Amino acid sequence: MPPASPAASLITHLTLQDFRTYPRLELEVSRPLVALVGENGAGKTNVLEAISLFMPGRGLRRAELTDMARQGGPGSFAISVALETPYGEHRLGTGLDRPDGETRASRICRIDGLPAASPAAFAEHLRLVWLTPDLDGLFRGPPGDRRRFLDRLVLAVDAEHGARVNALERALRSRNRVLEETPDDRLWLDALEREAAELAIAVAAARRETVERLAALILATRDEASPFPFATLTLEGEIDALVATLPAVDAEDRYRALLRESRPRDRAAGRTLVGPQATDLLVRHGPKDIPAAMASTGEQKALLIGLVLAHARLVGGMSGIAPFILLDEVAAHLDPRRRAGLFDTLESLGGQVWMTGADPGLFGELEGRADILQVSPGRIEPLAVA
Repeated sequence: MPPASPAASLITHLTLQDFRTYPRLELEVSRPLVALVGENGAGKTNVLEAISLFMPGRGLRRAELTDMARQGGPGSFAISVALETPYGEHRLGTGLDRPDGETRASRICRIDGLPAASPAAFAEHLRLVWLTPDLDGLFRGPPGDRRRFLDRLVLAVDAEHGARVNALERALRSRNRVLEETPDDRLWLDALEREAAELAIAVAAARRETVERLAALILATRDEASPFPFATLTLEGEIDALVATLPAVDAEDRYRALLRESRPRDRAAGRTLVGPQATDLLVRHGPKDIPAAMASTGEQKALLIGLVLAHARLVGGMSGIAPFILLDEVAAHLDPRRRAGLFDTLESLGGQVWMTGADPGLFGELEGRADILQVSPGRIEPLAVA
């Protein structure tokens, strides 16, 4: 019996209050495809960023929440969406609250008017994947960029992954500080390394599971005629080799021993050298069997789009929820064949897609298939068709 299709949901109403360039915005949409067009700086990406905050983390720009509040505003902001699902309508809200007379601001999350503990709670109702122009250099950039990309892939299927990554970073920072200030405090170091080992193996295992599932899905669904070439994926790192070859308990013991052995070296370096913080995601251009970094700029863009589309399928299959897809300026540098292929694939995925572009002509073939909206500073309205 074929697996059930993931549940498709729509954002039908988006409200922004004092967010970025928007003093107040009430936006209604009705279609699975939404295209936002307008000049650079008009506020298109701000809309995508607002939606991206319904996921753990700092959104698609990775900005501080305080920087998202409108300049000249009260220092707080609010975002809410009306979400139409196969099981009824829900209203989700998030933002930054700054009570009167207080200088500190705090993140707020609400589901159907009730407080939620964290953005991870939104995962019961929606999932998100996105692609932004700053990822165009992913394959040629430093390993840290690919690790952040990898962790976002994991986070879309495991809402608690971000909390584990943050906890691991705190544990390693504490270990580094003890190594610098009181390196002979072996009991304290043992305790910190025990905590770090548990978190490190959990983080590495979640990454490995996601990469293996994604790689298998890509190979099982690859289409040689697709305008977006398939990718092959592997993880490189000492901790990843441990997780791949040992049971979790044995991997924790081995990593704890590595931390203990490397104390002098890590103290001299001022950081922990071995662990998930040193993992790299290796991507190859499948049809050519070459490292992605060696492909042409156009091939890399197409490979990245194919990878994100495959990830959207994985998220839908694993969560049972067709993810919302946010694509910032994705069509600008695609030839007509790839652009048409992209739009057709997006429609087949089932989730609502929000796209931006400066040139309305990029979305001409979507007339009648998408909500095409004109964005100007502080305003969004249906695009007038000549």
